[in-house]
Amino acid sequence: MSILAGLLVFLIVSGLFIYAIIIYNELVRLRNDNDRAWANIDVLLKQRHDEIPNLVATVKGYMQHESQVLENVSEARASAMSAVTVGQKAQADLLISGALRGLFAVAENYPQLRANENFLKLENRICELEERIADRREFFNDDVNTYNTRIRQIPDLFLAALMNLKGREMFKVSDEDRRQVEIKLAEQKSAGV
Repeated sequence: MSILAGLLVFLIVSGLFIYAIIIYNELVRLRNDNDRAWANIDVLLKQRHDEIPNLVATVKGYMQHESQVLENVSEARASAMSAVTVGQKAQADLLISGALRGLFAVAENYPQLRANENFLKLENRICELEERIADRREFFNDDVNTYNTRIRQIPDLFLAALMNLKGREMFKVSDEDRRQVEIKLAEQKSAGV
């Protein structure tokens, strides 16, 4: 009977040990998925940062009176290039998005600029990158949500505490992006008959 009890204890301990290994491996995979998702965003951010000097150079000749807009874009890019942590990069990304939005809005007032082929190509390239970044943010947030949920559920919670795993921040929308956009339509004057 004691051999049977010993075997039962051995099977229970072995089962718990194997279960702990499975949870550990799953938590490591989730953490690595978060890192990979952020790295994918970072690649796109780098591509966008590389396009900004070309855009500023193209726009400079047309926007002599809009130096503040160009300075905002340049400062946002500089802060993005010096960002190190995920949080800093996310904040810098929001600054760049806002600065580019302002630049493109002001560009609407310059018909010659809007007709410039280089500007249009750069604008399209940056808009394409913005869409891809938005998609990657969604994937990143999904991965972070899965990770945060798992490390707060029992029994994963206990192993996550032993591994010193902390919750991660999702990529959040800035307050500026939440504001309602004001749309002004130009009035068209009808010609008299």
